[in-house]
Amino acid sequence: MIQQFIVENFLSFKDRVTFNMQPGRGSKLKNHKAEPVKGAPVLKTAAIFGANAGGKSNFIKALELGKRLVLQGTRTEELIEFKPFRLTVENKSKDTTIIYQILCNDKKYEYGFSYNADKITSEWLDNITRKTTHCIFKRSNDNSIDMPLLLKKNTKEDEKQFLQFFAKATPINQLFLHEIYSRNIHDNVSDISDLEAVISWFSDSLKIIFPDTPYKQGVWLKAADDNGLKHVFKALLEYFGTGIDDIYLKEVEFDKLGISQDLQRMIKGDMAKSPHKEVFGALKLNDNLYLIRVCDGEINAKKFMTIHHQIDSDAKEYFSLEEESDGTKRLFDYIPLIIDFIYGNKVFAVDEMERSLHPTLIRKILDLFYAYSEDTPCQLIFTTHESSLMTQKLLRSDEIWLLKKTKDGCSSMNTIDKSFNPRFDKKLNQGYLDGEYGAIPNLASNEKFQNFLKNMKEKKM
Repeated sequence: MIQQFIVENFLSFKDRVTFNMQPGRGSKLKNHKAEPVKGAPVLKTAAIFGANAGGKSNFIKALELGKRLVLQGTRTEELIEFKPFRLTVENKSKDTTIIYQILCNDKKYEYGFSYNADKITSEWLDNITRKTTHCIFKRSNDNSIDMPLLLKKNTKEDEKQFLQFFAKATPINQLFLHEIYSRNIHDNVSDISDLEAVISWFSDSLKIIFPDTPYKQGVWLKAADDNGLKHVFKALLEYFGTGIDDIYLKEVEFDKLGISQDLQRMIKGDMAKSPHKEVFGALKLNDNLYLIRVCDGEINAKKFMTIHHQIDSDAKEYFSLEEESDGTKRLFDYIPLIIDFIYGNKVFAVDEMERSLHPTLIRKILDLFYAYSEDTPCQLIFTTHESSLMTQKLLRSDEIWLLKKTKDGCSSMNTIDKSFNPRFDKKLNQGYLDGEYGAIPNLASNEKFQNFLKNMKEKKM
């Protein structure tokens, strides 16, 4: 779980911004708190509100950045993807910094790095306890890497030499953690469990969902052969009132889907990176969903179909996903996510959660999240414009974040709890729409725009 996340000099985030999931003093909705590590309570939910172009999507992109650089890295001889705040000369030449404080494997870790287009200028991983901070490794601007805790846990001389050689060989444009992830070094060391725990958190726990991202759709392939899982999906489809009776996966030839050769190579290459023998993926093409499975180097594809019963007979009708409503398509992204609520140990970061969904369905998803994650360490962080969700009956005031952008284009964020300390019975959503808390568009205050409209109207008359 995330306890704290820090971003600096990335897209609209000019200055250092701290996103903190530690609970405030409020006593309402106690089931919204978890304690995966003793003495380190965290909130399960964060709802981020703000105007269009305020920086909400940039915040999710910042969360996703570390995951991508750790797991995918940067290709040899390529520049690192560097997107600083560009509206000041100073920031364009300043490093971007990303820091995660996470709770996993009964430990608290801080993993952070700074970088520019050419190189990783610093990188570190610490284990934080109540009494002290243990440095697992620290990378300096000259690309040297100190590893006090790693060397302490790997006491043999050949292990120490291997780790030091491995660290020295890390390219300047690559994270050390990515090098550990992409190369099998288990046979040469005794204990890199701290590194593996953090890498596993990025690969298995942190799940980023953008508006057009199909989430973990490989689980539908398993549902086709798993009757228990299929019953769960059917129950959820009924719960959300989709009118769909079942799902069907139609086998298709991957090579005949009309995918370019370059995209085919990229898909096969990305899936080949997985250490698992069997790999699942998803591909959206022409508004349809194809589920991809690679096993022993062979790639298979199935087209996702829905089943409806005719109202005047027992016959079945098969629909392509493109024939379903936008809301139903979006629900199919969320149903696998809901299944993961039950298993726990996940952090879901969802951009524009309300996209194509009725507010009632969003509340149903949140109700399911709180019901099924009560005894499991799960978090749901999402951005939204849906003001009806801004109520203390649904969310704690320290779970409601306001993200604002200044006239200079700089994004900042804080909880409504810290910024305004509203009464527990305050109707927050109405106050938000009335502009009491900011973080909304304010076209009416733009005098030049109002005068322009007035002149246009007078000319027509």
